Amino acid sequence: MTSSLIRRLALALLIIALLVGGIWWAKRPKPIAVVVVEIDQGKVESSIANTRAGTVEACLRTKLSATMGGRIEVLAVKEGDKVKKGQLLMKLWNDDQQAQSTLAQTQVQSAQKRVVEACTVAANAEAEAKRQSALFQKGFVSGSRDDQARADAQARRATCDAAKADVVQAQARVSATQVEQKRTVLYAPFAGTVAKIVGEVGEYSTPSPPGVPTPPAIDLIDDTCLYVRAPMDEVDAPKISAGQTVRISFDALPKQSFPGKVKRVAPYVSAVEKQARTVDIDATLDTDKTPPKLLVGYSADVEVVLAVRDKVVRVPTSALQEGGRVLVAGADGTLQERKIKTGLANWEFTEVLDGLAAGDKVVTSLEREGVKPGAAYVLDDKAKK
Repeated sequence: MTSSLIRRLALALLIIALLVGGIWWAKRPKPIAVVVVEIDQGKVESSIANTRAGTVEACLRTKLSATMGGRIEVLAVKEGDKVKKGQLLMKLWNDDQQAQSTLAQTQVQSAQKRVVEACTVAANAEAEAKRQSALFQKGFVSGSRDDQARADAQARRATCDAAKADVVQAQARVSATQVEQKRTVLYAPFAGTVAKIVGEVGEYSTPSPPGVPTPPAIDLIDDTCLYVRAPMDEVDAPKISAGQTVRISFDALPKQSFPGKVKRVAPYVSAVEKQARTVDIDATLDTDKTPPKLLVGYSADVEVVLAVRDKVVRVPTSALQEGGRVLVAGADGTLQERKIKTGLANWEFTEVLDGLAAGDKVVTSLEREGVKPGAAYVLDDKAKK
């Protein structure tokens, strides 16, 4: 074989090799851009949160209605007013009851005058009976006259006692009319704010019969003392007890949370939804970090802190895969699967007991296509600082 043929064969082989290499290079798997987080040490909390939105409640709230129906004559307050304990809120028309009360008071006065008359006569009759008895002892009058005098005195005394009983009865009638009048008025049972009024002057106000959800005439709240009531899953209820630390957030105050304590855990399970049985908890806000203005009825979320670990190795919870596995960005440019042992966890961080060390880089962009063990990777711009 001549040298020129050898050179041509070598050139042909070189060209083929270059073509094969070019095709391989063009079709080789491209590195996947991933977002990584460097493992560090910090605080990890174990916590649970409410299943449905909680509500801001007032420590004192009452929905007042008169115990009898009637036409509204006086509305002494309006919605939003601050009232004092014992202040008049509403009065129904009760002129007929006032007339009955006036009549009863007049009857008391008449009865008292009859007492004076009857008891004066009784005293005179008793004095006369004593005189007749003395005369009988001396033989100046007959025994029948003495007996008649004593019987008359006893009858007069009974009339006096009956007159006194009439006074008591008349006074009881006055008290009864006053009770009836109280059924037509509403007074504030505590100092607070009038939240809502149902009815106007001249309209008929209807009381709420037992078992019938009639709107109250006046809704009174004490907004100086507030707490949050939130439903927790029945499975989590045994983990909660009074005094535990909580974090409370409000839809009306986004990106903020406020510390507080569990005040009460309901002693029963609520079955508002059969598939979602819950236990209500009451949580109070720390007084030194309470929001400046909360409204009764605000929606709120309560996160109960069960346990806290400080200065532990932690991994973002979003980096965890099923079975306690994570993908680590290896120094050789490929993703490596690693099994780890975990401890406390919440939605943000999970404690690592074994399998990772501070400084390791774990992948958090697990949802990206091609992210799997052994895949080549490059760091996404989002991960670069």
